[in-house]
Amino acid sequence: MTDIFKDMGISFITSFMVVLIATPALIKVAKMKHLVDEPGEARKLHRRSVPTLGGVMIFAGTIMSYCMWFPAREDWMGRNYDAIAALAEFKYILTALFILFFLGLKDDIIGVSPWKKLMIHIVVGLIIVVVADIRITEFWGLFTFEGEMPYWLSVTFSIFVYIVIVNAMNLIDGVDGLAAGVGTIATFTFTYWFYKTGDIPLSLLAIALGGSLCGFLIYNFQPAKLFMGDSGSLVIGLIIFVLAVKMIEFPVQRILPTMKQVSKPVLAMAILCYPLIDTLRVFTIRMFQGRSPFSADKNHIHHKLLSLGFSHRQTSLFLYAFTLAIIGLALAMPAYSPNVSFAIVGGTAIVILNSLFMFKKRQPKKAIDQSPGATLPKTA
Repeated sequence: MTDIFKDMGISFITSFMVVLIATPALIKVAKMKHLVDEPGEARKLHRRSVPTLGGVMIFAGTIMSYCMWFPAREDWMGRNYDAIAALAEFKYILTALFILFFLGLKDDIIGVSPWKKLMIHIVVGLIIVVVADIRITEFWGLFTFEGEMPYWLSVTFSIFVYIVIVNAMNLIDGVDGLAAGVGTIATFTFTYWFYKTGDIPLSLLAIALGGSLCGFLIYNFQPAKLFMGDSGSLVIGLIIFVLAVKMIEFPVQRILPTMKQVSKPVLAMAILCYPLIDTLRVFTIRMFQGRSPFSADKNHIHHKLLSLGFSHRQTSLFLYAFTLAIIGLALAMPAYSPNVSFAIVGGTAIVILNSLFMFKKRQPKKAIDQSPGATLPKTA
């Protein structure tokens, strides 16, 4: 056990230090080459030029750490895992990560059309779902569905879930520290779960990403010196998708008795509750308005919090607390009734987030013209 804690700690420190030490040089180069996001559009919340290449460090830190400390042992606490199979599976994950990383990098620098991005996402989805065979095969009693889905339905549904999760992580990256912080909470939860169930390769992958995100948050929390861009959010989304599917599909016989009380699908959705609810909400609004679901607007939940007078920091902290509370609620729910657990957890999350829209927007204070010759406001 000590060796496992040591490996996980070293993996976290490695990715954290890579991002922490190398990021200042990246920021300097991005500013010199003018690889920045300029303010101007009404939906943009920043008022100064900010580099958008944070995903470079997130990608580099995660991959470097995981490859360096990949577990060669095949036994932990009396339970075996197939390190060779894990490594063979990771080569497909790494291939998909490289495709998404360069897609995001191109989009951050010169832009990519939505249809081209969708086509590439479908290709990546096929690599992960069909070639690597990382897919959702059943609902484990959720929605009263029992048994495995037909293969074609499993593949189609898994690719759809992949596209939703990756885009969800991308869409919540609108406030300083939000996407990175929610991603950090997700990776730490996955790390704990896979550690307790004995899947060391997956727990190390999660903690490696967590270390990178913690290092990145130092530069991304308000006031942000660096944005992660699509190159970061797409990489985070893919890894979280893989971890979520592997959690849902984890063999029940390998789960410790203390962990069997938790419904795997409900916990996976609880970990991703904020990005999923926010994405489904804005997509629904856009389609009802006759617009493309991928068009930009200011209908996100974080926009609502900002309009209520929250700062970037307060908005991120509120949504961190919300995510932790929903995960805690999911852990407290009984696994023998996944539909009840889903109704309680999902209903609670939706009620909390939608209740924000019952409050009125804060009215901005009227500015007083202090230019020479301006007329002073009348007083009573």
